[in-house]
Amino acid sequence: MRLDNQRESTNVERRRGGRSKAAMGGGVGAIVMALVAIFLFNEDPQKVLSQMGQGQSQQGDAKPLTPRQEAMDKFVRQIKGSTEDVWTKIFREAGSEYRIPKLVNYDGMTRMKTGGVADSRMGPFYLPAEETVYLDTSFFDQMDRELGGGGDFAYAYVIAHEVGHHIQKLTGKTDFVHSKKGRISEIEYNRLSVRLELQADFYAGVWAHHDNENYRREHGENRLEPGDVQEAMNSAKAIGDDTLQKNAGQRVQPETFNHGTSEQRMRWFNRGLRTGDINQGDTFSMPYNQL
Repeated sequence: MRLDNQRESTNVERRRGGRSKAAMGGGVGAIVMALVAIFLFNEDPQKVLSQMGQGQSQQGDAKPLTPRQEAMDKFVRQIKGSTEDVWTKIFREAGSEYRIPKLVNYDGMTRMKTGGVADSRMGPFYLPAEETVYLDTSFFDQMDRELGGGGDFAYAYVIAHEVGHHIQKLTGKTDFVHSKKGRISEIEYNRLSVRLELQADFYAGVWAHHDNENYRREHGENRLEPGDVQEAMNSAKAIGDDTLQKNAGQRVQPETFNHGTSEQRMRWFNRGLRTGDINQGDTFSMPYNQL
């Protein structure tokens, strides 16, 4: 993925020095347990961490950044800057204004403005109440080691997916889904969550489409290099509900899905990447079995 001359976002806050006790000794098992409980069964992340006896944080002295950490910090700012450029243009062409979200790049654990703690074991997430993406870039190392998908464009897909949730906040989809909680059955709510997640995957693809087009116009070559798209596809496949349940030794239970299958996630991302047309991403109107 070519990032030559890509501007760095000024809407990224770097927080250093926070760490989780469990992050120093929890290992892969703790990560997988938390991921399964959070992403597959709609458990509250704070509840999960508390039940695991690992919901405490420590604030330590910030160690000097490694070259990889410095490179990842710059990468995050560049990808965030690219999403801002793309979505600002798309919204402007639609006669609207894009309200740029914030991204907090933290280490281990950090306090959230609205209360509670962001923990790296939750993975990257978007908090609608703050219009903020929370990200610990150590998740990218976990993608490489444990989730079977990595590479720079795969990391970019993760960021773009969370920004996709911000697009849904601005367009009212997030509030619509959240307003249904407790008013419909758990299975029906899970299905709405799947629709929300697949649309965020689609928006990540839309970003990649326009980002590549913009780069080609400016530089005469594609931003995306051979293998980049496959990296994103591998990541989408690795975090499908069915794949995560299988890898955790669980029976595949479609009624508990709230992100979508591996095949669905790959297909919706690819639809956005192929078309670049935000009107092709209405995951809420079609019958659920056609997603």
